[in-house]
Amino acid sequence: MQDLDRTSGAVRVGMIGLGSMGMPMARNLLAAGVARQVSVFGRSPEKLTPALEAGAERCDTPGALAAQSDVLITVLPDLPQLEALIEGDDGLLAGLAGPLVLVVCSTSSPEGVRALARRLDEASQGRIRVLDAPLSGGTDGAEAGRLSIMVGGRHEDLERARPVLETMGTPVLLGPLGAGEVAKACNQMVVAATMVALSEATVMAERAGLDVEKLLGCLGGGYAGGRFLESRKQRLIDKDYTPSGIARYMIKDLGFARDEAAQQQVTTPQLSTLLTLYQDLGDRGLGELDLTVTQRYIAELDRLPGSDGPAPSGRT
Repeated sequence: MQDLDRTSGAVRVGMIGLGSMGMPMARNLLAAGVARQVSVFGRSPEKLTPALEAGAERCDTPGALAAQSDVLITVLPDLPQLEALIEGDDGLLAGLAGPLVLVVCSTSSPEGVRALARRLDEASQGRIRVLDAPLSGGTDGAEAGRLSIMVGGRHEDLERARPVLETMGTPVLLGPLGAGEVAKACNQMVVAATMVALSEATVMAERAGLDVEKLLGCLGGGYAGGRFLESRKQRLIDKDYTPSGIARYMIKDLGFARDEAAQQQVTTPQLSTLLTLYQDLGDRGLGELDLTVTQRYIAELDRLPGSDGPAPSGRT
């Protein structure tokens, strides 16, 4: 396998997926000045403006982006959105000019990432090396450059990308390719459970006549406290469900967790319940709102059609 050239100092970085997470990541990278060049691509060029104003260069095709990158970071919802950019005359493979570390920040199937890496390795004659690096910390973590970056892949490839990723958060190598996605599945199991618990608690407290703001302040000072509560506290108080971390993505993420649990032969009764709940939330038309809409879902369960709650576990 061809070695990456480390003689040229700072790397050239490409980014795809400059949305609510990707854009602040790009701005932090540009502000840090660790990259020799930062290039960006997007299907909607007008959405790239903040990055361009901060010093990034725009590429018109994925191939042009690949040609100008040593490290390419994708912040897309899942693998299909990335795979759509790989083939064709203007695709990433067509523009590949040298060794490339492809950092996949989507929350995806561990086996899906491994399969993609195998295909890219063969198609590029070993010039593309893949890291899976899903993120946790939300948009506030992205803005502050404090993301938890869960990495799977080769140590030497992470070291190539590390100066770039450290402008965005804390990258931790957890094992071979796919390990980052397994870690993110574990993360989402805990986040989903916490979100449901907070939603049930706030709805129950409000109906009992408690001041929800004071309640969450008390919870934050005890064992129930933590960064997730702190980041969602005001939204729960205000019942603000405007999209930040979209609720329907949790259905996908918990599905990956379910598949990994089955592969590892782990019985996960809580995961099964959570997946069923979020599938039902999506079926009720709440999936495009913020994850905190779980609070509204819980509050309305006794008033909506099918008020016995989500169907028993077992849906896929």
